[in-house]
Amino acid sequence: MGKPTGFLEYLRELPQDRSSTQRVSDWNEFHLRMPEENLRKQGARCMDCGIPFCHTGTLLNGMASGCPINNLIPEWNDLIFRGLWREAIERLHKTNNFPDFTGRVCPAPCEGSCVLGIIEPPVTIKNNEYAIIEKAFAEGWVVPNPPAVRTGKKVAVIGSGPAGLAAADQLNKAGHWVTVFERADRVGGLLMYGIPNMKLDKSVVDRRIDLLAKEGITFLTNTEVGKNHPITKLQEFDAVILATGATKPRDLPIEGRQLKGVHFAMEFLQANTQAVLNKHQNGNYISAAGKNVVVIGGGDTGTDCVGTSLRHGCTSVVQFEIMPKPPMDRAADNPWPEWPKVYRQDYGQEEAEAKFGVDPRVYLTTVKKFVSDENGVVKAVHTVEVNWQRNDNGQFVPVEVPGTEQTRPAELVLLAMGFLGPDQELLEQLGVERDVRSNVKAQDGVFTTNLKGVFAAGDARRGQSLIVWAINEGRGAARECDRYLMGATNLP
Repeated sequence: MGKPTGFLEYLRELPQDRSSTQRVSDWNEFHLRMPEENLRKQGARCMDCGIPFCHTGTLLNGMASGCPINNLIPEWNDLIFRGLWREAIERLHKTNNFPDFTGRVCPAPCEGSCVLGIIEPPVTIKNNEYAIIEKAFAEGWVVPNPPAVRTGKKVAVIGSGPAGLAAADQLNKAGHWVTVFERADRVGGLLMYGIPNMKLDKSVVDRRIDLLAKEGITFLTNTEVGKNHPITKLQEFDAVILATGATKPRDLPIEGRQLKGVHFAMEFLQANTQAVLNKHQNGNYISAAGKNVVVIGGGDTGTDCVGTSLRHGCTSVVQFEIMPKPPMDRAADNPWPEWPKVYRQDYGQEEAEAKFGVDPRVYLTTVKKFVSDENGVVKAVHTVEVNWQRNDNGQFVPVEVPGTEQTRPAELVLLAMGFLGPDQELLEQLGVERDVRSNVKAQDGVFTTNLKGVFAAGDARRGQSLIVWAINEGRGAARECDRYLMGATNLP
């Protein structure tokens, strides 16, 4: 390392964000940039730790530990410290097709397993990654680089989320002709319509898509294979990669579920992003303006619902979470290098607290019933607190606490409880085998389905997961697809 004592000399520092009260008035990204001098100091904090767990990319206790795409983190941290930015982007692009996405929206399991994090705040790996790619774009170092030789093989990639894009990028690098099918009107999958603009500006997505198109990848939007694009036309391709994501939302089938004003989170977020991109010219979106909003679910999607509702001008927002409030520090059963399950506020909670004075999350609470007004529109929710106890089979289950029932006003309810798996219609038409969770059945590390020449990657194969796992799987599926097409592969 260029600065062996850097971790002793410099404190962890992140760039400032625009103030919570200011940024809720627009849809712009809220992270500010750090001066290069400060970034070099943050790179210097990376230790000569011997075994860098940050890029191991394993699962511990069901959670990612280290970087699933095995980013060469110590190397480019050192290059940042030494001011060798061009070398840094070359190292970063060796493992990560889209650091412009992960540097913004990845939860950074690398930082959770940083060796320095055992005794001090971990290295600012995510922000360092973001700084490298933005420096590279600013300097004009990221340019189209189409393959010099084409194989003549054609591959269809169904789905343009991070797994599909990573697979398409890798296969194009190998010289194959790649066509990406996207059923929405814009390319990007959840990158485009599942993540709000203030967290991932859509110009960043378009910037990368434009590069991929200039390198030779064909993108077909408003094209849903199995509906307006017949399945039989896939016979024109030598191989197919299924990267449709896990877009089937988890429902809450309780009394009043049919009421107007009760929506899946993605209905709310997708229509809102479309309206933002169309400069609100059509007004065809679900508005939280002037409403008491209830978000059911405590994950990233729930946070995005909170942040979006605040920007609409909601009257109030509460976020119900059935799990207990995490501890401030690692619990004894959550040791390093596991992902630290500790209390933290994301941008939505910060903004809600700034506006209303409290964190919007209410823990150990579940919704029992939606209440209607005289027009069939939701006006309130009935809730009850729960405790987690072991049942007769030894499983932890939520048990209602008598006497804790409450009624809360709600003119808009957003269900953000995760996803159950991929849409099934296309898979049924293809005759693809699925596992017990309804995901595409494809062997880990090989990505082959029961159909010859058909591969699966990302959330469609593994279930709802992180963007870095999607990129990992897209790259892996591309490697095995290339091996299938050519008999051997040079793809990593």
